[in-house]
Amino acid sequence: MADERSEYLRLVEEIRRHDYAYYVQAEPTITDRQYDALYRKLLDFEQAHPDWIVDDSPTRKVGGEPLEGFESVRHEVPMLSLDNTYSREEVIAFIKKVKRLLPDSEPLFTVEPKVDGVAVSVRYEDGHFVRATTRGDGTMGDDITQNLRTLRSIPLRLHRNPGPVLEVRGEVFMTRKGFIHMNEKRVKAGDAPFANARNATAGSLKQLDSRLVSERPLDVIFYGFGAMDINEQPETNVRFMELLRECGLPAPEHFWVCDSVEAIADALSELDQLRKTMPYETDGAVVKLDSMALREEIGYTSKAPRWAMAYKFEAEQGITRLHAITVQVGRTGLLTPVAELEPIPLAGSTVSRATLHNEDDMRRKDVRIGDLVIIEKAGEVIPAVVRVETSERTGKEKEFSFPGECPECRTTTVRETHEISGNTVHRCPNRECPAQVRGRLIHWCSRGGMDIEGGGEVLSRQLVESGLVRTPADLYRLTQDQVAGLERMGSRSARNFLDGVEASKSRDLWRLIFSLGIPHVGTSTAKRLAREFYSIDAIASASAEQLEAVEDIGGIMAAAINSWFEDPPNRELIEELRDLGLRLADPVPEAGEQGERILEGMSIVLTGTLPNLKRKQAADLIEKHGGKAASSVSSKTAFVVAGDEAGSKLEKANKLGIPVLSEEEFLNKIGESI
Repeated sequence: MADERSEYLRLVEEIRRHDYAYYVQAEPTITDRQYDALYRKLLDFEQAHPDWIVDDSPTRKVGGEPLEGFESVRHEVPMLSLDNTYSREEVIAFIKKVKRLLPDSEPLFTVEPKVDGVAVSVRYEDGHFVRATTRGDGTMGDDITQNLRTLRSIPLRLHRNPGPVLEVRGEVFMTRKGFIHMNEKRVKAGDAPFANARNATAGSLKQLDSRLVSERPLDVIFYGFGAMDINEQPETNVRFMELLRECGLPAPEHFWVCDSVEAIADALSELDQLRKTMPYETDGAVVKLDSMALREEIGYTSKAPRWAMAYKFEAEQGITRLHAITVQVGRTGLLTPVAELEPIPLAGSTVSRATLHNEDDMRRKDVRIGDLVIIEKAGEVIPAVVRVETSERTGKEKEFSFPGECPECRTTTVRETHEISGNTVHRCPNRECPAQVRGRLIHWCSRGGMDIEGGGEVLSRQLVESGLVRTPADLYRLTQDQVAGLERMGSRSARNFLDGVEASKSRDLWRLIFSLGIPHVGTSTAKRLAREFYSIDAIASASAEQLEAVEDIGGIMAAAINSWFEDPPNRELIEELRDLGLRLADPVPEAGEQGERILEGMSIVLTGTLPNLKRKQAADLIEKHGGKAASSVSSKTAFVVAGDEAGSKLEKANKLGIPVLSEEEFLNKIGESI
């Protein structure tokens, strides 16, 4: 029996090696028939001796019982997005800016493909796979552990144990061939084919039944990290990529190390040629600072790292016929013209619609119904019409005029100049317009808003058309029977949705501010307002001058916020939400509880490598105590926190006579400890 047990464990290891060779290295060492024979033998062992089955057996990748829903998980280290550009000149400007921030260094950069997939984070503890999550809003993501376990390219046990915690981040995608074969099977089975590989990937990861996920041609590439407590901290991105491969994790096959702008330009050109032969869709490149210490030196903005940039390749274009122009009505009442096209394959999907932006844009391009048009897919939700082939006109083309009535509610539209862009826009003034009500509802339920699972286009349309919901407040009055009675909404789906509605009552204040749909107020501004005022009531009563004192809020935005809160229906909505039990305020930090805000209004600069705190941790402490973590030293800087290898910022602080604190002195000042 002991010999059989040893044979079983040997077989587990052998199949793991073959999985790595096939799915990660793309270099199979045995035939499919030989692999199948080994796999059947493993299954026979486990059927005869179920108590022998190890958690990381290759057979455990088939998928388990369906989940009731996805649990939300807070990222230990936020998953930030990258600044991106389509301009090589902006890439050069990015490199020069990094070098200016690091005047005492000769930094190296790396270039790697930007995979067009779905961002995920996978956590290993002591070398064992324990959790996988989606990016979500960057702070909170969905737990998709059961689904990611099914990917053959993700080891359930690393080839070597790097230490207590290694959280790797990357993109899940479908291979080009796999996507084509999957669609062929769907068509044969009478199912509709997926429009493109990325949407199919995103839809697959949202499946509650991991057995279905295991049948999808999903793969993954890792390129970054989150939480990391390992025995050997990689000092460079190059070393981190080596670590990924040593652990048996798939990393970018194509990877360049560059020491100059010219070398980066050459790498981008080479990648642009190679990407057409890659097994997955890639729409650009990511340029990163190689040194981890220098990354900490220059830090982050509120949205993205300063040490990396995504460069998008020139968008693919296609030519097709514009058959009609329709008009969509958004949540603010704006009417947007949309080109209805002869379907055309473009950048991995079939395109049949394209945005025309607004009336001024249409007039500049002289777009007419019946035109032959050039469309471009450049990262927008739907592609855009970039120009018209006027030389191909026959004389039968027709000019388009905006309707005088809203296509949704038949209210007379108004023509006005947009206060920021200056473009001519058409607006439906009826706030009860079904399209606007739907749009506000979708915005309220969105992942970046109140994060209510299931509150998308389909359900929102039904709730509005049935008369059940007129404002977001009505969501909190819905009953199980009302929701379950809607089309394609069973008892379980209704319960999950209503549970999400109930949970949203306690969301952070900034989410509520964003979800209200105040003009020009995005997530960053919502967070600043919440941090400055702590309650909806304080924001509502703030003067324009008080609002403009908040970072990045100008006169137009301040006026828009004041105007929104002065509108009687909006004030009524706030009171309804209050009565329904929603959280309209964040707790104000008090001395002895969360510490005094002793850094209130101060601008503080971090420089060098601190002994214990990472740059992001130190910046969070500054914000927690009321200060602002600034990127450069000026006469307004309150003090500088300096660590090892501090450079020009320390020199400038000394020159200006600005106090310089060590990490220990900084922590003592704010009453914190490691």
